[in-house]
Amino acid sequence: MKNYLKNKSFIVGLSFFCFILLIMIAGIIHLPYDPISTDSHSKLLGFSLSHPLGTDNLGRDVLSRIMVGIRISVGIGLFVMLCGLITGIVLGSISGWFGGFFDLIIMKLISTQMSFPGILLALILIAVFEPDLKITVFALYLMSIPRFTRICRSGYIKYKNSLFVLSAKARGAGNLRIMYLHILPNLTGELIVTSTISFSMAILSESGLSYLGLGVRPPYPSFGRMLNDAQHYIFTNPEGVLFPLFFLTILIFGLNLMGEGISEVNNKNT
Repeated sequence: MKNYLKNKSFIVGLSFFCFILLIMIAGIIHLPYDPISTDSHSKLLGFSLSHPLGTDNLGRDVLSRIMVGIRISVGIGLFVMLCGLITGIVLGSISGWFGGFFDLIIMKLISTQMSFPGILLALILIAVFEPDLKITVFALYLMSIPRFTRICRSGYIKYKNSLFVLSAKARGAGNLRIMYLHILPNLTGELIVTSTISFSMAILSESGLSYLGLGVRPPYPSFGRMLNDAQHYIFTNPEGVLFPLFFLTILIFGLNLMGEGISEVNNKNT
């Protein structure tokens, strides 16, 4: 951790991410206004003491909606990343450690899934089923599995004939113990970098689908939903587009910089 804190990219990314988390936590503790309640007398207001970031076309407070939008985006991104990580570790470890038939079947499935662009896969699932946040999250989860699986598979192939693995076998260690207590810790660095990328990609994909009306359903706020609502008033009320875009950019930029910093430190250590 000391090496990470000496890396400029990691420090800047962590600062951006912590800034977003502070706003999210502040919104959990106290929201200035109800993010879904409308006020016909307060439409498209600019900066003011009562509405620091103004209001949207329905009179809803932009700051409150951004606070809740961050919560939704971070929650979806974290859920997708963790589920994809767990599934990828299981599939990648089985494929890389046992090889043969298991490797063939798992990698064929992964290759088939990767042949579909992520957003296209999400659109197909949403077209088959009715548009719903659960379907969107499930599609994003499927999109995240291949990158974790391939990272784990290559790591297990690299280490399964190493001296420390042969030593563990000589002491009578079973497959599960070797797979998850001996080999998996050696893949932590690559998995953390992949997790930050998966986290940011899930947030971006959710925002894109919400912008198209296929993610978070109104009246609940999301970055994509807010951008879609504000685009019609971009010339009369540009703040409605600029502020959601600013916070989304800071969040994605912070996660990517953290991943870049972790990757730089890991490469130096190796």
